[in-house]
Amino acid sequence: MTTTDSELAIEATGLRKAYGDKTVLDGIDIRVPAGTIFSLLGPNGAGKTTAVNILSTLLSADAGQARIAGHDVTAEAQSVRAAIGVTGQFSAVDGLITGEENMLLMADLHHLSKSEGRRVTAELLERFDLTEAAKKPASTYSGGMKRRLDIAMTLVGSPRIIFLDEPTTGLDPRSRHTMWQIIRELVSGGTTVFLTTQYLDEADQLADRIAVLNGGKLVAEGTAEELKRLVPGGHVRLRFSDPVAYEQAATALRETTLPHARLRSRGGTPIDEALALQIPSGGSQRELRAILDWLDAAGIEADELSVHTPDLDDVFFALTGSPVAVTANAANAASAANTAKETAR
Repeated sequence: MTTTDSELAIEATGLRKAYGDKTVLDGIDIRVPAGTIFSLLGPNGAGKTTAVNILSTLLSADAGQARIAGHDVTAEAQSVRAAIGVTGQFSAVDGLITGEENMLLMADLHHLSKSEGRRVTAELLERFDLTEAAKKPASTYSGGMKRRLDIAMTLVGSPRIIFLDEPTTGLDPRSRHTMWQIIRELVSGGTTVFLTTQYLDEADQLADRIAVLNGGKLVAEGTAEELKRLVPGGHVRLRFSDPVAYEQAATALRETTLPHARLRSRGGTPIDEALALQIPSGGSQRELRAILDWLDAAGIEADELSVHTPDLDDVFFALTGSPVAVTANAANAASAANTAKETAR
């Protein structure tokens, strides 16, 4: 189903930004449906924060157009600001005052009445499990508590769209997972989240759609599963405890129509200290059945069989490498998939 313009929370076309002779954004297009999580991935310096700053009216683009919640970011900047919240890479929390005072200050900035500001502050502090620490100076908060307070402050104005620029950088695993749950709850309530991150598992866990930014251009976009299919690397791993069985399997494998296992060799003899063979595979039921049938027919019994599929790490490294590597990987993906399908028939 095609998303109409009225259903888009964020829409950008041809965004460009350069600093001197360095082009940071080179004509990127972004479309984010309302009530979803969109994640922008990219290495340091790829332009992620610049994109957030342009879309949140903090920076002017050199070219291109953008609309947030239906409002033009240039002509209707005030309307855009009223619809969004921004949590940047660096905490906006004032450590010299308490968590509650930080919240009340934000309520004042949003022109809430004194009673309304206190009500919203109390609700958000409770929602983010900060009530007990509310009267303590924010400088005494842990990194995770400061980040929760940061997002709570962002929510004071009830924004429909939130920009989270690397919100979990520097947090411990428990705090990261807490932040993930907060983000999921926001979206379940109808909020749209634009997330930039360097944690690939974070994008994998949270995002409805992911775009990879490299060299100022969006080099890929899709769901996590769609992106994983862009690169080859899926395989079935057979592990043996008996070196003789391993050698027999390696020999038999070369004589079958199955794709050849990738073996390290020394003096022409297959050698793998882990006694493991890898058979390229997409991990489908049909392909696994073909491999198991081959093992039975050859009288080979592996001690362990495991399926490995490409993850976002593979995608990230492939797409943010050299242009030649990106092209080759994209082309090889289709070839590898077709080979696997033919073998499994």
